[in-house]
Amino acid sequence: MSTRAVHELHKAGIDHVLHPYAVDESVGDGYGEAVAAAIGIDPARVFKTLLAKVDADYVVAIVPVMERLSMKKLASAAGGRKADMAATGDAERITGYVSGGISPLGQRRRLRTFLDKSAGEYQQICVSAGKRGLQVELPVMALVELVGGEMADLIEMSSVLPGQSTR
Repeated sequence: MSTRAVHELHKAGIDHVLHPYAVDESVGDGYGEAVAAAIGIDPARVFKTLLAKVDADYVVAIVPVMERLSMKKLASAAGGRKADMAATGDAERITGYVSGGISPLGQRRRLRTFLDKSAGEYQQICVSAGKRGLQVELPVMALVELVGGEMADLIEMSSVLPGQSTR
């Protein structure tokens, strides 16, 4: 189960737990929620890694799987005017990972990375370990340090009540 992300964790000596799971291709938009259920972790502690372009620069945004990334907040956090999601092909080419398995760790080149501030509520969170079917649970502050991350408010305000789906 070695990926560039797992290799980076071993190299840095970071304690972590790998959570393999069966990939369910039929899930569609609820993929992150299905991953959380498959590994038995509260979805609030499972984060997705997204690639976006703020003005002319690509950046990484890490947000809870049940939430939506606010482009306006990401642009503001990065000191830019406008943010847009990167095309899937660009995200795969730039990170070196396949969509649905993009990890914030071990990317081809280090990009400016933003982690939603809600991660600060937990000691550990889960992110992709670099391939579909594998998550890694690690300390939040270790993740921030490894990726040179910045904590910021990145999620859209939601009227969804706790326990309800955001879909």
